[in-house]
Amino acid sequence: MRGIQVKQYVSGPLDLTVSDLSDPTPQPDQYTIAIHATATNFFDLLQIRGKYQHQPPLPWVSGAEFSGMVTAVPTSGKVAKYKVGDKVFGSAMGGYAQKVCAKEEQLRLVPKGWSYFEAAGLFVTMPTSYAGLVTRCNIKAGDWVLVHAAAGGVGLAAVQIAKAFGATVVATAGTPHKLSVAKRFGADHVIDYRQEDWPQQVRKLTPKGRGVDIVYDPVGLIDKSTKCIAWNGRLCVIGFTGGPIEKVATNKMLLKNISVVGLHWGAYTQNEPEMITEVWDRLFELFESRKVLSTNYTDEEYVGLERVPEALKALGERATWGKVVVKVPQEGQSKL
Repeated sequence: MRGIQVKQYVSGPLDLTVSDLSDPTPQPDQYTIAIHATATNFFDLLQIRGKYQHQPPLPWVSGAEFSGMVTAVPTSGKVAKYKVGDKVFGSAMGGYAQKVCAKEEQLRLVPKGWSYFEAAGLFVTMPTSYAGLVTRCNIKAGDWVLVHAAAGGVGLAAVQIAKAFGATVVATAGTPHKLSVAKRFGADHVIDYRQEDWPQQVRKLTPKGRGVDIVYDPVGLIDKSTKCIAWNGRLCVIGFTGGPIEKVATNKMLLKNISVVGLHWGAYTQNEPEMITEVWDRLFELFESRKVLSTNYTDEEYVGLERVPEALKALGERATWGKVVVKVPQEGQSKL
């Protein structure tokens, strides 16, 4: 097969190359999947430089999110949930290749009516946003929700999920184009968070200037968001893509009766596995009703594993929006 193997750490994504590799050998509990689309993630950029918190031993095939067709099922003797020919999406090491091996819990069926391209970027962002808003913040109809970095992968997922629950969404982003993307995906109001007075702008939008009920923050804007949070509000910490980890004065939580909650979706596997099925079941209802759509970047089309380095570079430079997905034609296909 063809794939992007990391034999030594590189300085940047353009140093990555595609080469001929041996097909992956599945463990007895793994499926083999022919990849039709692969999604890029910020942690890929860290891993190839050797700077991520979880580093696989060298050499390894990079990439961790994909969609494709099952070509072989586990040989462990356990009844397989998926069969050969099923269209699946998931997350497992080795996504920047034509084939990958993954365990059953790392896969889901492609939603009815969805393409490989649409499904490839679902596995990481969608449950993160759903669990953050629903499981951790108890979103309900009528809530006002502030979504930071709303044109990013988790941001656009959060905008759509909040709207599906009947909330009013205020979205922030850093460029006019990204603000227009957030609006296109359902945001009711958009604000440029490069403007110093954005918290005041948010508060003015809300009824009687009371502030928003929920803040969904993958950037690192919790402290400033306390200026526009309502009484009994909930601030959800998703990540720190903006840079430094914040320090927030706890008296602000006391004075406004607010709560700050975190969301580590990946840790549910060890700590609360029963919630994983619940979240995915509810998400599939939203997918199949088309209340929540794919958030894939469409300003430019990336086709072929050779385009992965360029896609990663664009992602790292924040020149894109949503999920950047690369189509991976299988043998006999020139383009998907």
